[in-house]
Amino acid sequence: MSAEIISVGTELLMGNIVNTNAQYISQRLADLGIDCFLQTTVGDNHDRLVEAVHRGLERSDIIILTGGLGPTADDLTKETVADAFNRKLVLDEPSLVYIKQRFAKMRHIMTPNNIKQAMFPENCIILPNPNGTAPGCIVEDGTKAAILMPGPPNEMVPMFEASVLPYLEKRSGYMLKSKMLRIFGKGESSVEYQLKDLMQQQTNPTIAPYALNGEMKLRVTARCKDGEDADKIMAPIIEEVKKRIGEYIYSEDGLELHEEVARLISASGMTIAVAESCTGGMLCSKFVSVPGSSNWFKEGCVTYSNEAKMNRLGVKKETLAEYGAVSAQTAIEMAEGIRRTAMADIGISTTGYAGPDGGTGDKPVGTVFIGVAAKDKSFYKELYLTGKRERIRNMACLNALDILRRNIF
Repeated sequence: MSAEIISVGTELLMGNIVNTNAQYISQRLADLGIDCFLQTTVGDNHDRLVEAVHRGLERSDIIILTGGLGPTADDLTKETVADAFNRKLVLDEPSLVYIKQRFAKMRHIMTPNNIKQAMFPENCIILPNPNGTAPGCIVEDGTKAAILMPGPPNEMVPMFEASVLPYLEKRSGYMLKSKMLRIFGKGESSVEYQLKDLMQQQTNPTIAPYALNGEMKLRVTARCKDGEDADKIMAPIIEEVKKRIGEYIYSEDGLELHEEVARLISASGMTIAVAESCTGGMLCSKFVSVPGSSNWFKEGCVTYSNEAKMNRLGVKKETLAEYGAVSAQTAIEMAEGIRRTAMADIGISTTGYAGPDGGTGDKPVGTVFIGVAAKDKSFYKELYLTGKRERIRNMACLNALDILRRNIF
């Protein structure tokens, strides 16, 4: 079975948006054993889109289109595909009701042109879009099919996983199962180098690396038929990956680092409190984003000034005078202070130079100290981070979480 990807949008041709959709879809097609020999990017132009659709249907069994499902006049994907399959566009009442409800929930006025998003080629399969106002659809004619999805990745990816993947599994005769290994503390190039031979030799299962903001993940995917055990297929390759980089893998279930640390804290029965300077509440925010965090997260405070560090946390004036606010000594006293005043089992602190200003010759911008205080020990870690202010703050948070994961639980 062969498929072709058609990405629709002038903004893609102009370079205003990076086409991550095509990369994602092509990887998932490969997982299923579906050949993808051609990818096309076409602007919001009727004639060129018509040509791309007709040629795609001549060459391939399935064409997968992303973009062009919006309410404006230059959103032409459904109209073009309907013409190619000689279908009329008809109103789908359930989709219209959903779109109206979504606008009402957002407290936005729905203009008449949004009704266009509820129009579909007759007799198509409609794909729900819980993340936007543009449902997708699948149009079939014999052995040929066109799959239409919205352009924004935060809408396209969930739609693909929930609706398109089961459809393709049924057509291809294969099913996919994936495990997501999340990694922190080792760069993408280093991980790929250590797993290079596995990735070059991969057939089934496959390994797909994804770079994230300061960390990365590996998706291991097994392709199997009914009756085959996907976990058994994946197990040897996962074990080999763990042998090589196991200490950097913090989750095999796709949990983010703060979610994994939250799970560990909750399971331990301990409580934690946070004192932040350079991260300015970012670490607290990660903790409270986890449902049930009130059971183990005691308190968080942002002590940005020296006065706040002294008055709120009990950091000694002499410590600040001799070592400075950005120091191992201050970080430890901040952690001990928040642990003591919040009556928590664990205290953790961040202090550093996030930039773009500040820093010294010995402690340039990007210098961050993480302090940890527990019942039987207090310690710190010194970091030298790079990048702009927000990256430094985010990396400080991720490192703080990783320190907890490695040293407390």
